Amino acid sequence: MHPFLNRRNFLGHTATGLGGIALAHLLGREQASAKTPIRPNIQPANPNAPRLPHFEARAKRVLMIFCSGAVSQIDTFDYKPELIKRHGQPMPGAEGLVTFQGQQGNLTKSPWEFRPKGQSGKMVSDLVPHLGALADEMCFIHSLTGKTNTHGPGENFMATGFTLDGFPSMGAWATYALGSENDELPAYVAVPDPRGAPQSAGNFWGPGFLPAAFQGTDFNATQPLRNLSRPSAFSPATDRATREFLATLNRHHLEKFPGDSELAARISSYELAARMQLSVPEVADLSSEPKHILKMYGADAAGNPVQDLKAAYARNCILARRLVEKGVRFVQVFNGAYQTGGEGVSNWDGHKALEEQYVKHGIVMDQPTAALLTDLKQRGLLADTLVVWCTEFGRMPTFQKGASGRDHNPSGFTAWLAGAGVKKGFSYGATDEFGYKAVENVATVYDFHATILDVLGLNHEQLSFYHNGIERRLTDVHGKVIREMLL
Repeated sequence: MHPFLNRRNFLGHTATGLGGIALAHLLGREQASAKTPIRPNIQPANPNAPRLPHFEARAKRVLMIFCSGAVSQIDTFDYKPELIKRHGQPMPGAEGLVTFQGQQGNLTKSPWEFRPKGQSGKMVSDLVPHLGALADEMCFIHSLTGKTNTHGPGENFMATGFTLDGFPSMGAWATYALGSENDELPAYVAVPDPRGAPQSAGNFWGPGFLPAAFQGTDFNATQPLRNLSRPSAFSPATDRATREFLATLNRHHLEKFPGDSELAARISSYELAARMQLSVPEVADLSSEPKHILKMYGADAAGNPVQDLKAAYARNCILARRLVEKGVRFVQVFNGAYQTGGEGVSNWDGHKALEEQYVKHGIVMDQPTAALLTDLKQRGLLADTLVVWCTEFGRMPTFQKGASGRDHNPSGFTAWLAGAGVKKGFSYGATDEFGYKAVENVATVYDFHATILDVLGLNHEQLSFYHNGIERRLTDVHGKVIREMLL
């Protein structure tokens, strides 16, 4: 008889098998529990009420600086000595390479020198000297990869984790999960560039299929919220009395329909809009800022179109700091716009005359952004604020044939984080010797998003919203937290 067929062995193996099944069940349940969707309990009458994170957060809020047009990593933060050495030569293995706008020419070094900065010795381009001086505050990621080489879908992907329109932005997810620390201002504010919106426009700060309460509110230092001001025919006292009377009517109306969450949400949005009539003009009024702060940011610059743009962007950066001070959960500041601006300065899309264009972009972006980081640190706000600097994808290490600029490149690009929860003077990942493709610790935008959510105390695999039969999340079904970048 086969040994497994006797009664004793049969019963023994049955017991072992049952134990294995039980263990597998327990492990499976534990794994399922770890990824069980977490949908925050939203109060319709107060959708932005503060909510607890999934675990202890390193940061309370996020300030994102987005440079529209795809900043060249080769000319800012990704130093490549071999590119300098082989300047003017064909890129090995890429002869006849055709990218977004056509055939590529030879390898082309950056027009700007790279120099070691700070105690970390980080090599940073002379294009951004003020930011370079703060290299010891930054946590660089040099191995980001995207899914598209087209601006609009690329901006969508960085904003929402999807290349198509209609998905919630990162700020919408954050405020959906955590609410706000300030009930006088929107939980999520987008500050468009003085020249206009990015190519993906409102989709960058839209709520997608999340409730509309979590849409970003867009205004900047020179263009306050539309339709916010009190009509001149009404005195402040009349306006206040009208709002109080309306609040009484709304309260009585809501009492008749206590289970109507949409009605409660609508009343809540109207009441927030009323409070914003006072709070937004106050936070956007920079007249109380000391002269030394305006000078530090470059907000006092003037004299030519580029300096005027710099001053306008600088005022937006000051506005962003004031919003952070007020406890706004998610603030986005945009540098560069899809619309064409004066002096040929619109965004970082340097296809034809990169050096000529980037000189202007550097002047506009560098000093105000560095001042924002410095100001946050001096005020103690960097201790619980995560600052994110990013763009939609990178640029080629070659110049396009027949042009003096770089084509689109989603195969390897740079972003940096600073502030709460991230290492200082640290670099993660790397592109190849020319800065073309990510080759070391290759990371996706999903990983980038997962890491930002983790700093906010949110599990990217659990933060979810049920939509059209699917548990949706910012990172879709992808992403891992880049633990090496975190404290």
